[in-house]
Amino acid sequence: MGPRAAAKKRRDLAPHAFLATIGEGRKVVLFPKKQGIFAQGDTADAVFHIQTGKVRLTVVSNDGKEATIGILGDGEGAFAGQAFRMGSATAMTDCAVLRIDKKAIMEALHREHEFSDLFVRLFVGAEHPVRRRSG
Repeated sequence: MGPRAAAKKRRDLAPHAFLATIGEGRKVVLFPKKQGIFAQGDTADAVFHIQTGKVRLTVVSNDGKEATIGILGDGEGAFAGQAFRMGSATAMTDCAVLRIDKKAIMEALHREHEFSDLFVRLFVGAEHPVRRRSG
């Protein structure tokens, strides 16, 4: 496969298709408006993908000042990468959020190499929605 075909194949990968390959360790959790999804300082034992709704990401400084660092919506998410949550996530609307245990996502990323590249680009790299909006 040439570089052009490989690039097109990477673009065609849909997060929902990959997320469907994860069996045990994933579940959809419903959060009503204003309910916390996780809090700053919590153990980061899962990644999250917003199915429907909007989520506000905030951080609180040492002075106690809260700042909104991002607002994520349908199809965005994956709050991951740390041992402890660096901020809080709160439902702005009624939300359906796919919660995937860290172990399950790691196993899937090892199994699905093409998607692991996309995952890194979307959720860790420059294409991350929070970085794109606030950077």
